[in-house]
Amino acid sequence: MVQKYQSPVRVYKHPFELVMTAYERRFPTCHLIPMFVNSDVVNEETSEDGATHRIKRRCALDVDAPRLLKRIAGVDYVYFIQKNTLNRKERTLIIESHNETFSNRVVVSETCCYSVHPENEDWTCFEQTASLDIKSFFGFESTVEKIAMKQYASSINKGKEIIEFYLRELENEGVTHVPRWTCSSICPALPAPNSLSTSPPELQLTSTPAVPASHAADTKDAASQDAKQDSGALQGDSLAEIQPGTPEDKLDADYIKRYLGDLTPLQESCLIRLRKWLQETHKGKIPKDEHILRFLRARDFNMDKAREILCQSLTWRKQHQVDYLLETWNPPQVLQDYYTGGWHHHDRDGRPLYILRLGHMDTKGLVRALGEESLLRHVLSINEEGLRRCEENTKLFGQPISCWTCLVDLEGLNMRHLWRPGVKALLRIIEVVEAHYPETLGRLLILRAPRVFPVLWTLVSPFIDENTRKKFLIYAGNDYQGPGGLVDYIDKEIIPDFLGGECMCEVPEGGLVPKSMYRTPEELENEDIRLWTETIYQSASIFKGAPHELLIEIIDAASVITWDFDVCKGDIVFNIYHSKRAPQPPRKDPLGAHGITSPGVNNVQLIDKSWTLGQDYSMVESPLTCKEGESVQGSHITRWPGFYILQWKFHNMPACSATNLPRVDDVLATLQVSSHKCKVMYYTEVLGSEDFRTACCDVQSLGSMTSLESSHSGFSQLSAATTSSNHSQSSSMISR
Repeated sequence: MVQKYQSPVRVYKHPFELVMTAYERRFPTCHLIPMFVNSDVVNEETSEDGATHRIKRRCALDVDAPRLLKRIAGVDYVYFIQKNTLNRKERTLIIESHNETFSNRVVVSETCCYSVHPENEDWTCFEQTASLDIKSFFGFESTVEKIAMKQYASSINKGKEIIEFYLRELENEGVTHVPRWTCSSICPALPAPNSLSTSPPELQLTSTPAVPASHAADTKDAASQDAKQDSGALQGDSLAEIQPGTPEDKLDADYIKRYLGDLTPLQESCLIRLRKWLQETHKGKIPKDEHILRFLRARDFNMDKAREILCQSLTWRKQHQVDYLLETWNPPQVLQDYYTGGWHHHDRDGRPLYILRLGHMDTKGLVRALGEESLLRHVLSINEEGLRRCEENTKLFGQPISCWTCLVDLEGLNMRHLWRPGVKALLRIIEVVEAHYPETLGRLLILRAPRVFPVLWTLVSPFIDENTRKKFLIYAGNDYQGPGGLVDYIDKEIIPDFLGGECMCEVPEGGLVPKSMYRTPEELENEDIRLWTETIYQSASIFKGAPHELLIEIIDAASVITWDFDVCKGDIVFNIYHSKRAPQPPRKDPLGAHGITSPGVNNVQLIDKSWTLGQDYSMVESPLTCKEGESVQGSHITRWPGFYILQWKFHNMPACSATNLPRVDDVLATLQVSSHKCKVMYYTEVLGSEDFRTACCDVQSLGSMTSLESSHSGFSQLSAATTSSNHSQSSSMISR
């Protein structure tokens, strides 16, 4: 397996020429790099004007490996080939290196770059990418990989220390400025070009870890606004500010430390690579770095596993409009009166504190009065509010805060809380929260656990992740009042009054929900359906021979029709047609593919079978084939007024040739769609040309749901893999 590394951008607040001078002080020998034995110049050349200098070196390193492994390999030193290109005019140094020793068994490659900061020409950036591919190594592949990655990770931090050491040494000598190169002559203050060199990728000792120059994040994020006003350690450092996100933006090392916490170099690399992958494949809103990091932590920074669960969660959030939950969710009065939970200050670590008086909650009454979905929606809003409070506390306390503390008071818990439908609702809530809010619980304090608690714990603990269970602290009776109890985690001044403290807590006391507020099962079922279908998205079923069509009337030419849809089941073909005359009133096809009545199915057909393509209506976009699990966004600029019809049609699989055996993929695909039914969730909007220009700006700066041209993001719980972008021939403003 190929191991890859991508660094954040390391920023030195010194000019490029001064950093190069410090860089050269490490050669020919450096007490800070004991593994670098020697180097020989293989080739060297300089441009006529002296601006560009290239040098190729063969470097010997004494790799810190077990003596037994060295004996088996039959070598004392490992040799690397390094190619350095210094461009004094452009003010860049490109370093490329790869291993010469065991190149047929192990492939190590690295690229480093020193360059001028794009926003401040007196600062220097360093970036780095590397890869390690062990094909075979005498049966010690796993051992060699661990040794290489361990040394590489430790040497990354060492590289930064080396540059800073020599910068301080120059400052002590009174060297604070080195003139820039000019066309007239090579700057005499610059070091001799033939001394340029770096250490091999797997040691990284002669290069500095890198962190991309600017940080991409959602500009709507309140944290990004306050970051620009931060008067702490990042004051004056524009690289620490959160800038509008574009696919080219990179993460800065200081930003990571300030807002995300201390990460190892390899953890930083996982975050940057997963974030870059999302930027390249997802055309919608990119999740915040904190959000991505939680999913990486939940899977121990396994890129593939984290990417899979993150994609599933992004699809879930989009389908249920979770991003807008805090603005749209208005808790019913019964929840406000009888749900015994609420936010209450913060713990000693600055984490938001949520208090839940579960023993005082009438779970049966709430389920009978509201239903499962309303309770779930309320818990999701609590989690969304927790994320918002974490961001606020990160700014308030000047340190990364990514999770919260929950205090659960079980006084009053008894057998009535083990009512089967109530436990079922609790288990479903736990399952959803575990899947979509990983690593958000920092600590769970369970107080006054009664005798019945072990029964409840036996029921719910299998549904809780093992890492989450480790964060539980359980106190029976009044044990929480002594040493090692509540005061170790929460300041005495904010301990709630009902727990013996002096702070008034506004969490409702609960009580029994009046039976007059109970609803019938039919009412609860209708309410559940309403909650999850009350979004800006509509759903439609598509049958073989029965497409779903949507009519849009355009008054002003040059309007913009935008769309955003997910293919939830089956494969479909998306078309856009134009007609000068209105179709007949829409007719709904109540029949499925085999004539089976399907009540409640949303399937509208507008194009009459008597219409002729090219006479009664015309195609204005090339057909777009979309596979199951794909997400598609796009736009079309209308050329004429009239009626536009958006059509989602069942995709017929091509028949297998009689002379060729059918492919396995074709057979499987045919079996998948044998039901002759597809399903899409869609949202459309018509914008004026001026509004569309504004939307275009939003796309570039924020990552809008509406893109300039159709694209597939491939986010779906139905498909773990993401399809690469596929562009339609939309008549976008760019092409006009």
